[in-house]
Amino acid sequence: MTALLPATGALSRSSRTRRFAALVRKESFQVIRDPSSILIAFVLPLILLFLFGYGVSLDTTRTRVGLAIEETTPLTNDLAASFQASRYFSVTTGRDRRLFEEDLVLSHIRGIIVIPADFSRNYAAGNRPQVQVIVDGSDPNTANFVQNYVQGAVANWQLQQQSELAAGGPPISVEQRFWFNPELTSRSFLVPGSIAIVMTLVGTLLTSLVVAREWERGTMEAMMATPVTAAELLAGKILPYFVLGLTSMTLCVLLAIFLFGVPFRGSVLALYALSAVFLMPALGQGLLISAITKNQFLASQLALITAFLPAFLLSGFLFEINSMPTVIQWITFIVPARYLIPSLQTVFLAGDIWPMFLHAILVMFLIGSVLFLLAARSTRKRIA
Repeated sequence: MTALLPATGALSRSSRTRRFAALVRKESFQVIRDPSSILIAFVLPLILLFLFGYGVSLDTTRTRVGLAIEETTPLTNDLAASFQASRYFSVTTGRDRRLFEEDLVLSHIRGIIVIPADFSRNYAAGNRPQVQVIVDGSDPNTANFVQNYVQGAVANWQLQQQSELAAGGPPISVEQRFWFNPELTSRSFLVPGSIAIVMTLVGTLLTSLVVAREWERGTMEAMMATPVTAAELLAGKILPYFVLGLTSMTLCVLLAIFLFGVPFRGSVLALYALSAVFLMPALGQGLLISAITKNQFLASQLALITAFLPAFLLSGFLFEINSMPTVIQWITFIVPARYLIPSLQTVFLAGDIWPMFLHAILVMFLIGSVLFLLAARSTRKRIA
């Protein structure tokens, strides 16, 4: 009797292993046979990546402006040439500001730059000549860009004038250096950030939809009636989607590097470590939503509201978190994408900075653990 105990224990472990492998195999076949899983895992990420890579740009090069030169002198022509040579402006010139007012109202141009009739006289007299900038305040971001770029162009022109007239020492120039993204291309940080959005969709939306469908059909109750434990069932459910999420991420990274030309300066280890840990809260949230709602429509709505929108709006992907109200800033601390997006941007553009990555991994692991515990508890309650 004593000699049989280890064999019984070994048989029990072997049985549990075979049971878990069969459960994973069954879930994997179900994922492959389900067209919606393939659509969300591979087609939707491609659409989003192309949208963010080609359709969304925060660069403000070639902004259309009208340039009114009310006085034609060598000095004003020289100043006008500095605007026309700027890579930030696409300039249309005229003699009167009223020529551009209708275009500004209709948003055909983003601003009017006016070189007034007394500009040369004030400049020669030593007074402070003024250049007027009229912008469309309904678009504050673009208005600020136009205003700042005009100020920069005027400052550069004035510096050049002073250097040509000065009899003293050499002119002072300002040397600018932009680390990690010297071209200041918005695509270089939008595309890595969009990978986090894709992983949120694949992890949370797909998991919540598929598992909620099983709740609707009653197959989850049938599975729970078998000797399979709740932990084995949840693990068997998420493992195929975990692999699916990493596969989708790999596809997005390859497109980012070879199609969009985003540099990759970090390591593959850091990339997969961050992505694997991020899938914990994403999958856990999907399981929790499906266990609470048990309805595909409600699950999809909750997944969009509680996962996609916070990842898109509250993660720092498009909007600066420090510029948000204090209450919203506190809410962002429980958004897992807040930790993944800057880490992915660092892996792509800067390289491996492990203290930053380890902090992000720890926080995402804690959030994922809480969500998995809540999902397991909710699943047991539903079965009871």
